[in-house]
Amino acid sequence: MGIDGQVPYLGISPDDALANMDAPIDTEGLAKIAATCRNGWNIIAGRRHVATEQKTLRRFSTWEITKYLIPVAPAHFRRVLRQNPQLPQGLTETDGGAKWFTLDEVLRLRTHFAAEGSRLRDYLPYRPPGLPAKMVTVANFKGGVGKTTTAAHLAMSAALDGYKVLVVDLDSQGSMTSIFGGQIEDKWKTVFPLIARHYGDHLRRDNQSRLDRGEAPLPLDDTVAQAIEMTTQDIVQHTHWPNIDLIGSQLDLYWSEFQLPIWRTQTRAWRLWDALSDRLEVDGVLQEYDLVVLDTPPSLGNLTINALTAADILLVPTGASFLELEATGRFFDMLHTTFASIEEAENAAAQALGHAGLSFEWDAVRAVVTRFDSGQQAEIAALMQTSLGTVLSPHRQDFTPLIGQADEQAACIYETDYRDFNREAYARGRSTFDATYAGFKRLLLGAWRRDELAAEETVSNQS
Repeated sequence: MGIDGQVPYLGISPDDALANMDAPIDTEGLAKIAATCRNGWNIIAGRRHVATEQKTLRRFSTWEITKYLIPVAPAHFRRVLRQNPQLPQGLTETDGGAKWFTLDEVLRLRTHFAAEGSRLRDYLPYRPPGLPAKMVTVANFKGGVGKTTTAAHLAMSAALDGYKVLVVDLDSQGSMTSIFGGQIEDKWKTVFPLIARHYGDHLRRDNQSRLDRGEAPLPLDDTVAQAIEMTTQDIVQHTHWPNIDLIGSQLDLYWSEFQLPIWRTQTRAWRLWDALSDRLEVDGVLQEYDLVVLDTPPSLGNLTINALTAADILLVPTGASFLELEATGRFFDMLHTTFASIEEAENAAAQALGHAGLSFEWDAVRAVVTRFDSGQQAEIAALMQTSLGTVLSPHRQDFTPLIGQADEQAACIYETDYRDFNREAYARGRSTFDATYAGFKRLLLGAWRRDELAAEETVSNQS
């Protein structure tokens, strides 16, 4: 309430309001605001010791390794280390204190246990030989639902599980890139050159057809000519995680949403939606990695459509509210409209030429409730579960104080040292993401197993 109990928005004097107004802001004023934001970030980063150059990953204790990473008893783990002095022995900070290991050392230890340990335990994660990586896209056109947080924790969960992961940031805000410490100078270190190269390859083939028909070819501009010489490996960055690589993002990527429709207009036969997945496949990325995690912007633009087309598994984070349910419904409705229209247009042309039609398909689609407050949202979450059925993951991703503190530091639970809190608080904080990953891993393994059985059946039928 205002003065003397008056409602604060009543009785405002226009002259007083004008007296408190700053001068109008022009485009240069926006640059000044951006500069003040950067200065503020640098001050906060300095006070909180946030890494502005190169992030490093903390070490993991024997307790964490035997509880979360390698399924062995602590006593057996220590005994194996004593018996094999050539294995990583870890570091201790005090005499007789706990041993701490880098993740790279953990991965080496996991390989040793897989080779020498019990055949009844799964020391290495399941990945059928000969089959490509699976791609998971985390998407929703509504902001603030935890897309990047969910995608980052999935990538880190899979890395801790032993998978080799490629993270692809398609959001020009670059939050995922910041989490993984990426340094992106311009659009040439984003996915832009991959999509431009796909267009360039198509344009070359199209121009050859034009020449064969006696028509003039379309020009190959300098941007496309430069992109044609690039591969995925040219833009991939290593991160502070030994088994997570990154294709990062920054503001320049946003302009691709204006450029891509121009190219599409020049040659309508270019299958823009296939550009990213096609380039990743051609460049051998799907054999080099086990999992590709794509984080998308809060919009249904061309970059998001590329990510959705590439996806084997689609995860849609959503909050637990009537408005969130309505927004998620609209998102799926837009997905249907978008992909149905692409199929209709492509299949009409294919039918005229006697070619096979186009049909989009995903191994699995799941909505995931994020930032869940069981005290306030249990009823609506139950109603959402009834409405969506198996499409909604039964696990709800709780929002805990530990998650909030990690978010403030542009980090994730798995990068947090539990000694900054205590084991119990750490275990509670990470349990919500462990459960999210467990649900995702069931989809991942099920999809791979289905592909594996189909491949075996194909071989059997051919023999």
